[in-house]
Amino acid sequence: MNTPLITAEQLQAQIGKGVVVIDCRFNLMDKNQGYQQYRAGHIPGAWYFHLEHDLSAPVAEHGGRHPLPGADILADKLRRAGVNQQTPIVVYDDSRMAFAARAWWLIRHLGHEHVAILDGGYQAWCALGGMQDRREPAPRAGNFRANFTTRDVVSYNDIQEQKSSMTLIDSREARRFAGLEEPIDPIAGHIPDALNYPWQEVTNEQGYIKPADWHQQRWQSLPDKHNLVVYCGSGVTACVNLLSLYLSGIEARLYPGSWSDWCSYQTH
Repeated sequence: MNTPLITAEQLQAQIGKGVVVIDCRFNLMDKNQGYQQYRAGHIPGAWYFHLEHDLSAPVAEHGGRHPLPGADILADKLRRAGVNQQTPIVVYDDSRMAFAARAWWLIRHLGHEHVAILDGGYQAWCALGGMQDRREPAPRAGNFRANFTTRDVVSYNDIQEQKSSMTLIDSREARRFAGLEEPIDPIAGHIPDALNYPWQEVTNEQGYIKPADWHQQRWQSLPDKHNLVVYCGSGVTACVNLLSLYLSGIEARLYPGSWSDWCSYQTH
């Protein structure tokens, strides 16, 4: 499973055949909602990965609202879900891939290539009439070992030192990018010279990925496709744009701290 997306029909055919399914549902404004939804019903055998407990490290003075989790910690969580080096993994949410894409990117960041996002999310599974379960699976003993690289991430200092050679892509909504509103972070605006490509454009309103030619055309307007850096508010929804770039065959790096890290220095 090296393709980044899987349909509900394809997943249904794989349930019970060694695939590990991860539920990433989350709500930034109600941080318990995702787990409550998981307890109410989820894809059979799915594990729940919480954005802030499993897919992020604790918040510090700098580093943004959702710092990357420690590689060993996330790898251990994957092992307890039964993940081995070649285990196929499917991640899903119900938010147009906002959180599933973060899990997809992180798992690839750890060196595991066999991971896909459920196209259309949990809604697609339910629309298919897929079975649901309320039980949490028992811990397993996988043997996955992380083999991560830091080459696909950049830091605040990297941008300060190399910004003139970078193309920065801001994934937030247009009004946040323009500084007209900022519902979460203390300062409104964007990193100087960044370009705005809102993450919501990558899928349709039902959460299905747009056609391949749309992604190719979307990125044609980039002035330079080398040294691309993608950010958002806290390194989460930027991963949806990273998925779009991946589908277009374009390499890009993530600024995990994103705007919440940038404005934490309060010097801009």
